[in-house]
Amino acid sequence: MGVRLTIGEFSRMTHLSVKALRHYHDVGLLAPADIDPASGYRFYDPTQVPTAQAIRRFRDLDMPIEQVRAVLEAPDLAARNQAIMVHLQHMEDRLEQTQTTVASLRLLLEHQVAEPISVEYRLVEAEPTLSISERIGMDDTDDWLAAAFPELYERVAAAGLEPAGPSGALYSGEFFEAGAGDVRAFVPVAGDISQTGRARPFAIPASRLAVTVHHGLFADIDRTYGALGTYVAERGLGVPGPIRENYLVTEDDSDDPQALETEVCWPITTPAAQPPG
Repeated sequence: MGVRLTIGEFSRMTHLSVKALRHYHDVGLLAPADIDPASGYRFYDPTQVPTAQAIRRFRDLDMPIEQVRAVLEAPDLAARNQAIMVHLQHMEDRLEQTQTTVASLRLLLEHQVAEPISVEYRLVEAEPTLSISERIGMDDTDDWLAAAFPELYERVAAAGLEPAGPSGALYSGEFFEAGAGDVRAFVPVAGDISQTGRARPFAIPASRLAVTVHHGLFADIDRTYGALGTYVAERGLGVPGPIRENYLVTEDDSDDPQALETEVCWPITTPAAQPPG
């Protein structure tokens, strides 16, 4: 019989705690080479040390257990590298999000007094669109919209039509209050279009809106929401209904974050007068 390492010895050799080793055994990630049937003690083989050390490094990179398993069980080098690349891309995306959040927080701290916003009262007639609607979690919205809009534009083009205005989205009150709710991505169309897959015709009801423009990245759009919501609340104009966003200038149109423009539209009752420009 070859060298048998106790779990304590194996822990010291790999810098994985005994608790971690037991957990990795329980989830089928790193099974001991042998288990004493009488005592239940776990024993490891020295050849398992490199695998354990690799697991520790992957976990230090916050790689989920299932992705670590995919790496360890990869049938060849190409499959293993692909599994690693998936996680590295996830880390790069998360780093980019962290940098955006830090920049947004710095801007918030530097401008604690909200700048005045320009508000327009707008009566919007019923508007025919092609739309996709689903119940979405707030954290999943960006990815969902990134998939929904190309699908909508593809369907509009396939019908031989042109968009009749900027794309947009409607967000239910539940979406904000519960962290998940109905979101409707839409593209305005002028002409008949049939349902294809999950994309279907939808007429946005007529509504009165208080509208302002958010400039810049979505990471800061809550500041615009806060300013517009305060404006509406102070004047007692708010009514139930979805909040609408119109995407005037998107990342598909400009590489300059400050050039991005999104209209934020708050449902209101009939105002006494148009606000000064």
